[in-house]
Amino acid sequence: QLQASGGGSVQAGGSLRLSCAASGRTYMRYNMAWFRQAPGKERGLVAAISWNGDSARYADSVKGRFTISRDNAKNMVYLQMNSLKPEDTAIYYCAADRTARPTPTDWSKAYNYWGQGTLVTVSS
Repeated sequence: QLQASGGGSVQAGGSLRLSCAASGRTYMRYNMAWFRQAPGKERGLVAAISWNGDSARYADSVKGRFTISRDNAKNMVYLQMNSLKPEDTAIYYCAADRTARPTPTDWSKAYNYWGQGTLVTVSS
């Protein structure tokens, strides 16, 4: 089970930290990711991290502003979001990919397990 939290409302330029708590499986052996879906738009990758934290990838729109990290000892994955913009408004989902890959993929269908989502609203 994946449980996302930390969403909320913030003004443009502010920061939020999303957390994803994993339980019930060996998620910490899986590559993990954050996706987001805004109203009327498709779900897309925000950031992904390899199982050991050695590799990460980001959507171009968040590079330099967002940082994904994980703490395998605590079964947690995080998304630090800085310099938030109104266009970052979306529901954010954490996800896990059980297939062993050297680097995390941006293909949403590769992710087998999904959390329930947490809403982030950025006002201008």
